[in-house]
Amino acid sequence: QVQLVESGGGLVQPGGSLRLSCAAAGIIFNITDMHWYRQAPGKERELVATLTGDTITKYADSVKGRFTVSRDNAKNTVYLRMNSLKAEDTAVYVCNIVAGRPGLKEAYWGQGTQVTVSS
Repeated sequence: QVQLVESGGGLVQPGGSLRLSCAAAGIIFNITDMHWYRQAPGKERELVATLTGDTITKYADSVKGRFTVSRDNAKNTVYLRMNSLKAEDTAVYVCNIVAGRPGLKEAYWGQGTQVTVSS
């Protein structure tokens, strides 16, 4: 199965920015959706952003206006640009790609990257 490799996490001060990357180590055919999830300690996993096709996006209310999901098909990569970061954005961020035809879907997961927002 194609692996997803994430990068871009780290420590940033409140108000700062980060860009997460999720690169597929190979070609994934028939991609339907690309998602970014996050999970903070003691909390349930939260769906942060979804990209359907090249331009249809959906965001959690908590990140709307601050986060932007995008993709570069030539690089087999999906990005999450995070601006105006807050302490409550601290979490492990995980990318997920769903591909395949109706009734025969496959899900690919990244390993997660830690984002810590702290002064």
